[in-house]
Amino acid sequence: MKHHLLILILFLFTGLSSYAQGSAEDYKRAYSLESKFGEQNVRHWAHRTEWKDSTHILTYYIDSDSGRVHYEYDADTKTRRQVAAPQWPIHRPRFGRHHERHWMEVDEEKEARPVLSPDGKSEAWIEGNNVVMHTVGLPYSVKRVLSQDGTIGCYYSNQLLWSPDSRYIFVCKRTPVEKRYVYYVETSPSDQLQPILHQQEYAKPGDALPQRIPVIFDTQTGRRMEANISLCPRQYELGSFAWSKDSREVTMEYNERGHQTYRVLAMGAQTGDMRTIIEETAPTFVNYTRHFRHDLSEKRQIIWMSERDNWNHLYLYDMDKGSVIRQITKGEWCVRQVLHVDEQNSLIYFSASGMVKGEDPYLVRYYRIGIDGRDLRCLTPVEGQHEVRFSKDYRYLADTWSMVNQAPITVLRDAHDGTLLDTIEVADISRLISNGWKAPEVFVAKGRDGKTDMWGIIQRPTNFDPSRRYPVIEYIYSGPGSAYTPKSFTSFNWNMTSLAELGFIVVQLDAMGTSWRGKKFEEVCYKNLKDAGLPDRKLWIQAAAKRYPYMDADNVGIFGASAGGQESTTAVLLHGDFYKAAYSSCGCHDNRMDKIWWNEQWMGYPVDSSYVESSNVYHADKLKRPLMLVVGEIDDNVDPASTYQLVNALVKAGKDFELVVLPGTSHTMGERYGEHKRFDFFVRHLLHRDPPKWDEIK
Repeated sequence: MKHHLLILILFLFTGLSSYAQGSAEDYKRAYSLESKFGEQNVRHWAHRTEWKDSTHILTYYIDSDSGRVHYEYDADTKTRRQVAAPQWPIHRPRFGRHHERHWMEVDEEKEARPVLSPDGKSEAWIEGNNVVMHTVGLPYSVKRVLSQDGTIGCYYSNQLLWSPDSRYIFVCKRTPVEKRYVYYVETSPSDQLQPILHQQEYAKPGDALPQRIPVIFDTQTGRRMEANISLCPRQYELGSFAWSKDSREVTMEYNERGHQTYRVLAMGAQTGDMRTIIEETAPTFVNYTRHFRHDLSEKRQIIWMSERDNWNHLYLYDMDKGSVIRQITKGEWCVRQVLHVDEQNSLIYFSASGMVKGEDPYLVRYYRIGIDGRDLRCLTPVEGQHEVRFSKDYRYLADTWSMVNQAPITVLRDAHDGTLLDTIEVADISRLISNGWKAPEVFVAKGRDGKTDMWGIIQRPTNFDPSRRYPVIEYIYSGPGSAYTPKSFTSFNWNMTSLAELGFIVVQLDAMGTSWRGKKFEEVCYKNLKDAGLPDRKLWIQAAAKRYPYMDADNVGIFGASAGGQESTTAVLLHGDFYKAAYSSCGCHDNRMDKIWWNEQWMGYPVDSSYVESSNVYHADKLKRPLMLVVGEIDDNVDPASTYQLVNALVKAGKDFELVVLPGTSHTMGERYGEHKRFDFFVRHLLHRDPPKWDEIK
């Protein structure tokens, strides 16, 4: 009996000692890493590489033992010379409370302003909600009224567009809607004692949106042609208006409410008839945010980006027939960005990921291909995450490439075929290594379907000891907007490096519901943002713990901000069997409370029960794990009320949780104060020890 008791005591002691992290010394070391691992400690890392105007001179700077050094590199002669620091624009603070329009504020397009015709003979503007025209040189009292039907509830927009031949005017009648505003109380302003109430325009899912009716006026005959809007009836947006060179028609882009249809339309100048040139449809969503369109100047053709075959690719369209001429790029990989269309040589320069089998499918390389879909060439043949700057004439490219465990190298290549011409800089990380820097590890494991690879990284503390047992903390940010796990070299990761130093292993990965792995991969989130890839994430962490027994998959925490704030809370509400604690900052905890574009894109329209099912407020009574909520009181990105409504639901459900409100702070992970709170939170709930007093840590 005594023998068994001794074994039990030793077991408990061993378990406790395995979590002997989180001391004041650990905190001090964690906070010291920002200076030890900062980019200034990396020598010969080329920063801010830019071609000088239209020359073959590349400018950049490096950090050296003697300080920051600026260079000009001549690609023709392969020589460089040190130069004085350039005078970059100074971003001066704005004083006072009158400032430029907020990005959520919609222009009502009412302000009258004259728009001059291309031939300079006429001008037009909006007056009394209608279109008027005036001959330049005559008194302004001599004007011609082109419309009579504009009203306060359906007026003509001031966005007037003359045809190139100065005969036609294109404009939209605009039906306004009542705007929604959110309000914030800034409790502790820096320039006065009393609080300030802020008002901000803020459309939310389900809100009514302005509608447009395209109209063309023939200024010679006075004829008015109003479009039949059957091809653009339920508008999320109707825009990108442009006349054809021959003044024959106006093209425009229509994004249907709910984002299941996206069209490029054309309106004839002589008839007012509308026709479809390009149509994208999906039973889930058309990911319009990664839009690319290029109208060829000498041909009536369009280069268009689409995920219609599950992968993000380029297509060539006939503008007159409204049909695909050819698919330009093809394969189980994704075009990431089109950088340049060289019409003279019929070439497209673009970046892509996933083309090289066997390597990380998120790594970005650069390519060129003919508009005819032939002669595909890789311009960055080395494995890595590439960032390229092309000279203006596309003769050269400056290629900086790295990986999370590979220091940056900057080289000069021939932009025609990617031939290596010169090595410009090779980053030296010896100082980082001498300061204790450890690269994160790239780790791959299968997702919920048992066959698809999930890619992520593992960050260990600098004093890592494989004989210890480490709780795991996941940093999460998900959603089909992009992929989020770092792929390039980062000397100091704000979300992972210092936190790991307290005695944790910190991980990040891109699970199903994120981008650049094909449309089916990202569609997992449709009307289901509560999924957040969490089933894949749990399997990935368990697979990592199976390979590395020092990772404790039974003691996992999670944190994030914004969408990650929502997802980290969802993790403890709906997956509390696995995630034992969550820190959530500025979360959009109910998608009905957040901005319209993000949420209708993935959750659809109209608002339905799927919004409720994905709401953390709805699931608040399921909380059984420690939760810290953080919110900036003047968050102008995610309505702070989203956090407060979750707080209200938790209070009513009698749940224990922590709330941190940051005065005068906008959208944030928590800043320095919140970071310290996050450290303490995980030390307390995963290391199971009291964190050190704050005044013990400098």
